Amino acid sequence: MRHIATLWAGLRSLLHGRRVQLGLSIRATIAALAALVVAQLLHLPLPLWAVLTAVIVTQMSVGRSLKATFDYLEGTLGGAIYGGAIGVLVPHASEMALLGALALAVAPLAFIAAVNPRFSVAPITAIIVLLVPTFTGAGPVASAFDRVIEVALGGITGLAVSFWLLPSNAHKLVVEAAARTLDQLARALGELLAGLTRGLDVDALHRIQDGIGQTLAQMNIVGAEAERERSARLAAGPDTGPLLRMLLRLRHDLVMIGRAATAPLPESIGGRIAAPLARLGAAFTDYLRASAAALRAGSGPPPLDTVESALAAYAAEIAALRREGATQNFPVGAVESFFALGFAFEQMHSNFKDLERCVTEWSGPAKRMRRDNAGQA
Repeated sequence: MRHIATLWAGLRSLLHGRRVQLGLSIRATIAALAALVVAQLLHLPLPLWAVLTAVIVTQMSVGRSLKATFDYLEGTLGGAIYGGAIGVLVPHASEMALLGALALAVAPLAFIAAVNPRFSVAPITAIIVLLVPTFTGAGPVASAFDRVIEVALGGITGLAVSFWLLPSNAHKLVVEAAARTLDQLARALGELLAGLTRGLDVDALHRIQDGIGQTLAQMNIVGAEAERERSARLAAGPDTGPLLRMLLRLRHDLVMIGRAATAPLPESIGGRIAAPLARLGAAFTDYLRASAAALRAGSGPPPLDTVESALAAYAAEIAALRREGATQNFPVGAVESFFALGFAFEQMHSNFKDLERCVTEWSGPAKRMRRDNAGQA
């Protein structure tokens, strides 16, 4: 019994941690079943395309489903019209003529799809519209019409299921993505500050910055989905723009710190500022992690007192070094990196105030999202 209880607890924990993915699996399954039932009730020639479309447009969030549906319908309509026109206007009774017509149908649409990914389904649709009549005996116009109806049915079914069954709001994904980004920024800051004492090679610096860049790119995608939901009045929540821009500014701060970390500080300075720099780094990384936790919990922002006191102590030590002329005999590059580091910390502190406002703005919606999740569970 104890093993069964342990297994059940582990399964519940796994499902709880993957609720969004589990919800997508359930929505995609129901969308496929519903599309097949409706297609059969309407006696559509090829229910397969309705089912495939329903699964394709059922995405992680309602905003992403909206985009996938409209893009898929747009590409299908364009491909059906063009493929039907080729089927009507270009004779293709022989095998060679069929090959020529197929090339004429695919080549322009493949080029358009390469330029604009929204039309990626257009070449496939044109192929279906052109070739299906050769196997079924239907005309190209009828084939094009059936294809549009099947895809429209699948798109509407998938979108309806995404909206009504376990809907996943993109704003929840924004909160999680922003919190994940803040945690990554905290880890990166710790690694960069460690490089000030031992030096940081360029490959390690690129690895850190590239990882943050990939996370921010994903954040931009999720933010666009959330804004699409807001524009369609399918969800209410704060504008994602300020949060995205603030995270981007924090990344720029780390870029400046990273440039200073490529070479270790001179020993005469490093020994003097080691303790205040360590306190400052701990305060900054703790604030980033606490802000991430506040976003996830939907609570107010953490206080900035520790950050500001650590920054004041660091600035006081830097001012003492300048009064003593401790940097006069250092190379120009070392001096520039040294003072750029202080400037980066000041900028980061300023951006922390924006982060504080963003966490405050998102605290109310995050609480409501958490209540919604609890209700769904």
